[in-house]
Amino acid sequence: MTTLSRRNFLFATLAASATAAAGTVLGSEPALAVDRAGEFTRAAARYDVPAAVLATVSYGQSRWEDHAGSPSAGGGYGPMHLVDGARAAAARRTADKTGTGVMDTLGQAAALTGYSTSTLRTDPAANIMGAAALIASVQKKLGLALGTDTDPATWYSAIAAASGLASSSAQRVFADDALQDLRRGVVRSTVGGTLRMAPRTIGTPTRQRSWLTARINQAAATTGGRPDSRIDGPRGLGIEWVEAPYEQYGPGDGDYGNHDLAHRPVTPTLDQIVIHDTECVYDEALKLVKMPTYLAWNYTFRASDGHVAQHLQAKDIGWHAGNWYVNTHALGIEHEGFGAVGDETWYTEAMYRRSARLVGFLARKYRIRMDRAHILGHDQVPGVDTAHIPSQHWDPGPFWDWEHYFQLMGADLRRGTIRRPARPGEVVRILPGFDTNIQPLTGKDGDAGAGYPAGTGMNFVTLHTAPDDSSPIYTDAGLHQDGTAGSSYVSDMGGRAAAGCDYAVAAVKGDWTAIWYLGDKVWFRNPRRRPTAAVVWLGARVVTPKRGRTSIPVYGVAFPEASAYPNPEDAKELAPLIYTLKPGQAYVLHDADIPADYYKAWTYSADTPGDHVDIVGKLKYYMIGVGHRIGYVLSTDVDIRRACL
Repeated sequence: MTTLSRRNFLFATLAASATAAAGTVLGSEPALAVDRAGEFTRAAARYDVPAAVLATVSYGQSRWEDHAGSPSAGGGYGPMHLVDGARAAAARRTADKTGTGVMDTLGQAAALTGYSTSTLRTDPAANIMGAAALIASVQKKLGLALGTDTDPATWYSAIAAASGLASSSAQRVFADDALQDLRRGVVRSTVGGTLRMAPRTIGTPTRQRSWLTARINQAAATTGGRPDSRIDGPRGLGIEWVEAPYEQYGPGDGDYGNHDLAHRPVTPTLDQIVIHDTECVYDEALKLVKMPTYLAWNYTFRASDGHVAQHLQAKDIGWHAGNWYVNTHALGIEHEGFGAVGDETWYTEAMYRRSARLVGFLARKYRIRMDRAHILGHDQVPGVDTAHIPSQHWDPGPFWDWEHYFQLMGADLRRGTIRRPARPGEVVRILPGFDTNIQPLTGKDGDAGAGYPAGTGMNFVTLHTAPDDSSPIYTDAGLHQDGTAGSSYVSDMGGRAAAGCDYAVAAVKGDWTAIWYLGDKVWFRNPRRRPTAAVVWLGARVVTPKRGRTSIPVYGVAFPEASAYPNPEDAKELAPLIYTLKPGQAYVLHDADIPADYYKAWTYSADTPGDHVDIVGKLKYYMIGVGHRIGYVLSTDVDIRRACL
């Protein structure tokens, strides 16, 4: 089957069909009724499964994307995310020498249908047939009724068991979500057009869900009964405790790892959650976090099924963000995946959903603001000083769908915004729509000259030096301290504004909007008819340089003044970054209540006098969006005002 693009296999054959349309949704585009699409209805008829069951399973696995036969980070293929057990096991053997605990839904589907595994990987129609055969096979084994007109709720156990997810808790979450999506309905706007699964009334699988819950409880009882008291997360997520060691590995009191003991959220405060990707397979990440000579973070998610392991309690400080100030105030969450490869290996929906559940829970529990300055990517964490800017990481990268992620958390990034042309002095939020947002980007497979295939969704808009596509991409002076120019290379974040981030508008010219960014005016395409940014009307505030000041320093940390340190030799220099704010410019204020502190933890022993203490100063900082990363300015250097509307 030839696909229109990597993402829109349904439209390859059916978008132009009048019988496939289901009304008008999201404007004037005809919406394709997914559960009436030929790929689903043919598979449903062949294996006597409701088409709606196949459609909702596909949405929960891949959001109806085929990725042109490329695997997810968990080794799954196609719109039904059939997992290649051999590939996944090989990746695990590389990490832990065992390769155990892998489900092979791709192999099972091949045995049931007669299709080759190659065909199941690359042909979306065959992929759906394979999943239908697998779901029907499970339904038969359970002694439950088949039928294209049966209530989808009666397929609960089959949906769970055929999901390819390894743990019973993950299977239950997946099946719950699948039926919830059917009840609520789903609408997606993609490059090919709009996809729609209408809401419907279905039954409640009380008996089947109780059976699965009993199996989960039985498994818990055989492994010790009560959950580990150190585990911190929502009920039913099935979090595993995999401890990060606090160990002394050398003769000196400072020779220890791989994190620090503290008393958060009391001291220091707990204000942020940093989203990372592992840049390795899940098992390798767990091996690393268990090494006292390496680094620690709080949680790691597995791509194949969204399984999560916790390594640290929230009170202690992981070494994950490359910025000690951010480390002391943030939780770190790793996700199995790779930032540079996009559709070549993609972040799975199971991981998105389970991560969003955890992050939403933690944000509410610890009263962390649910916005892109407080739930942020590692790519938004600043360097502690100018010298450390180029070495800061850029994960989870341009292929992490922030808009979808925040929707899953119940904190829609569109909230508080208006879709209309922006005006100078207002604040805009970048909301390009991941699936329909195609930007110039190079660097596929590590080659700076290779681009990404058509249809690859991205989470940013490109920034130019002038309101013209042919003008140069903006050069970030901090990233390009060697004098090279800004580029479209995948790791060059300097010329990008990411989804969910807010900026003050400097000027508007036709379909282009200028924003204040790293001390400069930069432009991005923001068409009036289909804007890539929305105007923020609810509570938008900005900082501006105080009158008479020609240059305002920006910092990568909010450390206290030298006089706050009991031992003057411990004082940390307040080293400004290369960026400065200039008269007439404005930058969005993210937080006006930033603690000026330095958590001193230099020794292994918690009993060392003057160590493991939070040194708090009198300076007052504001956290702002200074470019593609956050930054800090002194309150004495700037004024706060409301953005005009």
